Amino acid sequence: MNVQFKKGALELCVLVMIASKDQYGYELAQNISTKIQIAEGTLYPLLRRLTKEEYLTTYFAASTEGPSRKYYSITPEGRTYKETLIQDWNMFTSAVTELIEEENKIE
Repeated sequence: MNVQFKKGALELCVLVMIASKDQYGYELAQNISTKIQIAEGTLYPLLRRLTKEEYLTTYFAASTEGPSRKYYSITPEGRTYKETLIQDWNMFTSAVTELIEEENKIE
């Protein structure tokens, strides 16, 4: 899959996944990787930025497998931002699909 496509969609994917369930970084990377191959190195800077912009908050919770884990939770502002991104994504993908379909009719 094209790297630029993934970069553009990763922020939306992160917000959608955390909106459904609080997750820690590695868990989130594993869950996203079931659909889209990503490098953890791209995920953590994004999580830091979304936290700094107050779309996510963090908290620590004990783990049965070692030290406490840092969980990410979506804020009310993050939910609003997620909905805006979903609308933008739907408009964008619809327009791209329309262009592709129009081009295929010409051929």
